[in-house]
Amino acid sequence: MDHLEELKEFARLHARGQGMAPDHAAGVLARIDNDTAGDPASWAAVWTAEGKVAAARGDLLDACRHYSLARFPYHADDDRALAQRLCVDTFDRWRKGQQGIERLEFKHPDGSFACWASGLDAPRPRPLLVVMGGIVSVKEQWAPLLPVLRKLGFAAVVTELPGVGENTLPYAPDSWRMLTFLMDRLQGRAAVDDTSMLALSFSGHLALRAAARDRRVCQVLTVGAPVSEFFADTDWWPQVPGITAETLRRLTGTATTAELRSLLPQFALTPQELHAVRIPVRYVASSRDEIIPAGEQDLLRRCAENARFKVFDDVHGSPAHLGAMRRWLFSSLLRRRLARRVCVTTGPGRSAGSPRTGRPTRGGVPS
Repeated sequence: MDHLEELKEFARLHARGQGMAPDHAAGVLARIDNDTAGDPASWAAVWTAEGKVAAARGDLLDACRHYSLARFPYHADDDRALAQRLCVDTFDRWRKGQQGIERLEFKHPDGSFACWASGLDAPRPRPLLVVMGGIVSVKEQWAPLLPVLRKLGFAAVVTELPGVGENTLPYAPDSWRMLTFLMDRLQGRAAVDDTSMLALSFSGHLALRAAARDRRVCQVLTVGAPVSEFFADTDWWPQVPGITAETLRRLTGTATTAELRSLLPQFALTPQELHAVRIPVRYVASSRDEIIPAGEQDLLRRCAENARFKVFDDVHGSPAHLGAMRRWLFSSLLRRRLARRVCVTTGPGRSAGSPRTGRPTRGGVPS
């Protein structure tokens, strides 16, 4: 499959994941005949033009959907960089018409990153929910969920994987530290010692590694997360889509595919790390996943004592099962929230301990 056709194949799935009508996405893709920056019929130019049409009619979230696809899979050229800026600026315009969505910006020793947030409240800090996408999805795709998450009782923060969107941190084996950094910075405005991670695809890997080391992470919900085999199995790598490999090479700053492949085994989670993840892990898997090997589930089942799975007959991300997937993830999220409320209400005399106080101490994994 050549570059443009692979782009189109992935875009169909990501358009569906954002709720874009398949017929509309197909019509846009039919008008794209190249991926050359500056060409009016190029990938970024056509998607950006559609975004501007949506913005002109006042549908700012629809404009964001088109801009996010215009910068897909990453903003390496001028046209994609423009689409990236338009995506952020247009979402900013939309959120200013909503109630209680704020922008956060953080300076980190290795770079900077931004978040959209809702429900942060110093007088009455709520349980923290961090939402993060994978290697090709920007925070503006998930940020429209913020008003709902606030109503559900969370302090919700949506951000990006290192190297994606506005996040300028390098993607590296120790990138999980960004999550600890974020929790540290939100201390006092959210109940960070009760943090859930809704971390999709590659960010699920970060959340699992953080959970093995930081006791403030109390739950991980993920979809198609790599764990170990994706990074370390040399037999699996040749079938990884070219866009995935190229995006990882850019995010990690490696010069060649060979250099990338020599780095990736350092990302693999070990059984020791996974044994330290004693919190609830809820994992959506796809039986026809073209990116993540099925062996990742087997490793988690063996090593993570509280891992549960929902498997759909679908490709990576289960785009044809969005409704069922979201219901399962959100029911898992709220089930723990309700259980914690019951524990707090009844007190330790009526309970074996809340999910936080009754949790075993983790050991054996250096930070």
